[in-house]
Parts: sequence; structure tokens; C-alpha cells
Amino acid sequence: MNTPILSVRDLGKRFGSMVAARDITVSVPAHQTVGVIGSNGAGKTTFINMITGHLRPTKGTIHFEERDITGLPSRRITAMGISRSFQMAQIFPSLTVFDNMCAAAAVGRAPKNFMGHLYTPLRSQESVAEAETLLELFEIARYRHTLAATLPQGVRKLLDIGMAVAGSPRLLLLDEPTSGISIEEKFNLMQVVMSALRNRKITVLFVEHDMEIVERFAERVLAFYDGTVIADGTPTATLADARIQALISGPRVRGAAGAAHV
Repeated sequence: MNTPILSVRDLGKRFGSMVAARDITVSVPAHQTVGVIGSNGAGKTTFINMITGHLRPTKGTIHFEERDITGLPSRRITAMGISRSFQMAQIFPSLTVFDNMCAAAAVGRAPKNFMGHLYTPLRSQESVAEAETLLELFEIARYRHTLAATLPQGVRKLLDIGMAVAGSPRLLLLDEPTSGISIEEKFNLMQVVMSALRNRKITVLFVEHDMEIVERFAERVLAFYDGTVIADGTPTATLADARIQALISGPRVRGAAGAAHV
């Protein structure tokens, strides 16, 4: 059996008397695409924040490629090969799309310490080449000279995720990649994103509220409820489970008209 790229054991997080996450044990093999579902407050974002170092777990362990990363700062975890996107795109609005991608590529190729980031040229030959590749891969090359502040929401999302990929992560966590995107755009956006991530052989965990998106793009689903994982299986089996429907996804009817949302 292959060693998992990510292994989480008995993970928990408390904020005073409030339990935000509890008893989470999950292993993810390399190159798998995992959908993470659950209602608001179920623990999904807390789970991602602990993996990426934005929150320190109260208990439990996190191993990435067999290295213990529990409680490490986010900067170190990013340098080790884990990246993420946020619900709101983290881009530089006053820069063009090309300059945003160049900046991300430059930081991703810098020596993995703070001083290395300070003294890395933003337009080295390598960072320019990587930026060009990613603009094509995420199908936003035609926007290269457009200021990021003026981009349509879907293009902003693609730029944001492309910038997260510029650091050459081996594990990428996406927090609601289709939030704020119209129904008409969602599937095309996810198709572009997943194709790009497969091209780079990146393992993916993505939080999503649209069950049709989960069913179509995830190979595996983790269902969160009350701070812990209550189901772990294929999209078809997990989303058809009556308990999951009752607690998380609601009744499902096959087809676009019956799309379930959390």
C-alpha cells in the first residue's frame, strides 16, 4: 500500500469551551481528488486551516509525506509543498494578471526562507516562463495585460488558484472554489481547474457546497458534521446515503434540476 501524502490522526481544535473540530482521522494518497462537504460550522474550514498552519490544533497530529507538520507556521508548511486558496481570491488588484502570476512564480521559486523572498527578482527568466505556462494552463492568457481588479469573478478565481499552483505544491487545498460563481460558469471553471491540477499531478482537497460539483469532480468525499468526519467514501455512495442527506446535503434528485446545495 502506498504511503499517504497526508495523514491526519485524532485531530481536534477547541476555542475555549467551543469544539470546532474533534477526532478527525483521515489518510489521503497522492494524486487523489477529495471533496469535503458539510453544512456551515461543520468543521471543514477549521480542518483546512489546521493542515495549512493557519490554526494550531489542540490535539492530534498531521503528517505530510511522513513528516510531522503539526502546529508549524503556515509559511513553513507552504515551503514544504502544501498550498491553498481561499473563498475570496487573494490577488494583487493593482497589478496585471501577468504580473500577479509572475510574483507568485517568483515567490514559489525563491529560497525557502524569509530573506530569500525579499531578494527574489519578480521577473527572472524562470518566473516569467512559469507564469506564461500557468496562464495557458488555466486558460487566462488572453487577460494577461488586464488589471486584476477589473476581472470577472470566474477569472479572478482561476488566477488565484493558478497563483497557488505557482509554488509547485504537491498538495493543494481549495476552500469553496466555486463560491460567488454563476451556475453557468461553475462547471467550466472546475473543468479548467481540475485539468490543470491533473497536469501538475497535484493531490487536491476541495471544500464545496454544490453537490453536483462534488459528484462530478471528486474521486472521494469526506462528509463533516459537528466538527468531525461522519462519512468517507465515493461520491455516489456518500451522497446517496440517507443519513448524509438528512444531516448535510438534503434530498437528492438526479439531474441538474435536482442539484443539492449545503
